[in-house]
Amino acid sequence: MNLKLNEMNLKDLRGLRIKLNNRINSLKSFGKPKELQKSHLLFGLELGECEQLLHEVKRAERELK
Repeated sequence: MNLKLNEMNLKDLRGLRIKLNNRINSLKSFGKPKELQKSHLLFGLELGECEQLLHEVKRAERELK
């Protein structure tokens, strides 16, 4: 994933954090969750990758506050 978290503002980071939380919950709750479109920001990410990205997003949010 080629996201530049340090270039995002708080609003965009918050939106990404919410999407990641929803996707993580979906991956944990269902054996085979809905496939995302190829244009979706989180397309192709597995559970571990989503959790790692969520950690990085939270860190970037703290640095901006």
